[in-house]
Amino acid sequence: MTGTPVPVGPAGPSRRRLLGAALASGAALLGAGALSGCGSAQAADASTVRLWDLFSGADGGLLNDMVDAARPDMPGTRIERTVLEWGTPYYTKLAMASAGGRGPDVAVAHLSRLAGYAPSGLLDPWDEDLLAEYGVRRDDFSEAVWSRTQYRRRTYAIPLDTHPFIVFFHPEPAAKAGLLKPDGTLDAEAFASPDSFLAAGRELAKASGKQGVAFGYVNDTAQGWRLFYGLYRQTGGVFEVPEGGPAEVDEDRMAEVIAFMAKLVDGRTNPRRLDYAAAIAAFSNRQTAMILSGEWELGTFRGADAKVGAAPFPTVFGTPAVYADAHSFVLPHHPDPDAERRRRTHRAVAALLKAGQIWATAGHIPSYGPVTRTADYAALRPQAHYASAQDHVVLDPAVWFAGAGSDFQNAMSQVLQQALLDGLRPDRAARAMVRRLNSFLAKPSPA
Repeated sequence: MTGTPVPVGPAGPSRRRLLGAALASGAALLGAGALSGCGSAQAADASTVRLWDLFSGADGGLLNDMVDAARPDMPGTRIERTVLEWGTPYYTKLAMASAGGRGPDVAVAHLSRLAGYAPSGLLDPWDEDLLAEYGVRRDDFSEAVWSRTQYRRRTYAIPLDTHPFIVFFHPEPAAKAGLLKPDGTLDAEAFASPDSFLAAGRELAKASGKQGVAFGYVNDTAQGWRLFYGLYRQTGGVFEVPEGGPAEVDEDRMAEVIAFMAKLVDGRTNPRRLDYAAAIAAFSNRQTAMILSGEWELGTFRGADAKVGAAPFPTVFGTPAVYADAHSFVLPHHPDPDAERRRRTHRAVAALLKAGQIWATAGHIPSYGPVTRTADYAALRPQAHYASAQDHVVLDPAVWFAGAGSDFQNAMSQVLQQALLDGLRPDRAARAMVRRLNSFLAKPSPA
């Protein structure tokens, strides 16, 4: 595919056509290099399933290992990967290719992004009966995750993993502070209220002789929102986002969460001014005993401490909820998909899901339940200790403008930084967040 505008079909504007045109204009800013190698999947070798994904580095290597392991379950099929840059470039290119019917056979997308793609006609639904032929059924997935794969009672995403926002800790200071159970897992009851969480941080600081809990949020486009939204959903507060607005939220509970977050980074026993990289370094170098972070950092932390522990994010406000997202497989729209190619694609994805034990070694929780119920998975440490997080995950609100890498997450995080770093009062921060949320809701959905 080149920088040529996406074909728009018959005369007369539609929201989907307008979205395609807008994405084509935006993609021109990416340069020709970002648009190369984008030919029609339907023209590829009949034995090849073309996959677009955003996994480079160690994750990319693991996905290659999964492809190798999956071969016996997909005889005669070859998966051809195209790795693209994460973030806006990836999602813009995926939308452009789908709008023009020239996408790959299958692509990886964050589940939180589905609300911006399925209603716009950019994706095709999966055939659950066909997946079942290859051993993949909806009962194999956590309901908390599976429920987000649906649009108009059709399945538009097959989750590969759940990647939650959790807590990591160094076992020695955590044990010294009295925060571990006899089996070495974190005692969640010691963190079961805002006051007890703060008290646990003080004990961790005493036990380590340094500082307690690290959280990297300064100038970050997502971390503040991840912590806030998971905690807010623990309060049981309503967070309804009807198209056109206004949002229905509980500003008092929002302010309560923000006040707790500000105390958590007040600089007394926990570091105050940390960006993402500084927080990672502080924990890796044992300058802090605990860190609030995503499970995707397991490899980094295990490299610094082979015995590093982890747990689902504690229930601080009464209702179990863990902020998360999920990598998932989606079918880019094709106007006239070849039935045999679609069958081969369904079989290939089922085979990859069954190889999820390999994916779990990086820290991700495989979404395919038969993997996490094995003895091999139970032996993974600390992965098995936080696998239950997937039963209580909450993703971004199901609206077209939210999700991984979105301007929405960045806008919310900017306000939260003002509260945590610059002293903006929690009630004022809550109102500012609602104003920004309503400004997003006031924009028409492209679907």
